[in-house]
Amino acid sequence: MFRARLLSPDSREPVDDVLAACFPTPHSYTGEDVVEISTHGGLAVPAAAVAALVAAGARPAQPGEFTRRAVLNGKMDLLQAEATADLIDAGSPAQRRRALHQLERGLSDRLAALRGEILELEALIAYEIDFPEEDEGPVSPERVRGAWGVVRDRVSDLLKTAPEGERLREGALLVIAGRPNAGKSSLFNALLGTERAIVTEIPGTTRDAIEAHAVIEGFPFRLVDTAGLRDSDERIERMGIEFSKRYLDAADLILFCRDTEEDRLPDVGQKPVVEVVTKSDLPDRPSGRPDLRASVSVVTGQGLGELRRRLAAVAFGRLLALGDVEPVVTRARHRAALERAAVELDGFWAARQAGVDAAAAATHLRAAVAALDDLIGAVTPQDVLDRVFAAFCVGK
Repeated sequence: MFRARLLSPDSREPVDDVLAACFPTPHSYTGEDVVEISTHGGLAVPAAAVAALVAAGARPAQPGEFTRRAVLNGKMDLLQAEATADLIDAGSPAQRRRALHQLERGLSDRLAALRGEILELEALIAYEIDFPEEDEGPVSPERVRGAWGVVRDRVSDLLKTAPEGERLREGALLVIAGRPNAGKSSLFNALLGTERAIVTEIPGTTRDAIEAHAVIEGFPFRLVDTAGLRDSDERIERMGIEFSKRYLDAADLILFCRDTEEDRLPDVGQKPVVEVVTKSDLPDRPSGRPDLRASVSVVTGQGLGELRRRLAAVAFGRLLALGDVEPVVTRARHRAALERAAVELDGFWAARQAGVDAAAAATHLRAAVAALDDLIGAVTPQDVLDRVFAAFCVGK
């Protein structure tokens, strides 16, 4: 690193005193020869420095270009590149930890191991094809079945992490529902930690859904305060109630506020529901359902800590059980590739059971390996690269 004076290439006037750091190949971030120039802060100085460099023949980097070059030069795989973007965008401790785990090849190493196991299974089939008359005979069906079962189960275990892994990236959609004046907006503000929703004693104050991001027990949530659920003749309130029902349909988790024994949540199918009895500082509170009951008071703070822990456990229970050691599938692209691999593995075993020629059955194994190669980025089509790096900030 050395100090230098940056000059305008046209007028030769000084732009700034800068620091220049040289990173020779292959030790730079991209694997190429790189020089990083640090200017003073503010607005005018960096803008003038960029203008001087462009005038001298440089061009601005495309979104994600440095990380893209790192992938193309073998400094990282596609999963690590996505983890770089996730780390930059992380807004909660859980997101940061998961991105770091993936950046350190947690998921990459697991997929590489799976790829190797499929190749070993393919080698068993190749032996059966090439040496059918060996003294020991062809490979036993039990050995093939065991090898297939191990790799199929491991693919399935990874796929089971996808719902919560993808939810971790986007934030769990937590919809707060209940009748008017059941304490929804007060609870929304308490979980958010700020006065975001208007709270009054007048039923029906909330006419529209209010959404805000919050971190609960280290995990990202998208909190939604909805209009109270009741029959109403007032047109605007009815519109708000219909909007509330749409959010209930899309919710990852529903927090149902009960203020009386008669309060009932509309049918929400199999969606997880946490029932909370609000205003626990007042007398004669309803008992709620023992299996889901939580009692809170926004006024005293009683029960809020336990409620936060319960929400995190319901929305991210599998991730909590895995901790930060086991890899997790965090993107739809990952899930789609693993689903393709699972389909091909199932196709292989179905072909074996149907007595299909071993060479034909083995084509499913080759297709499963190709799906994992696409996921890791071993052979990555241009359009996949374009989609991955389009979401990056400019340059990085």
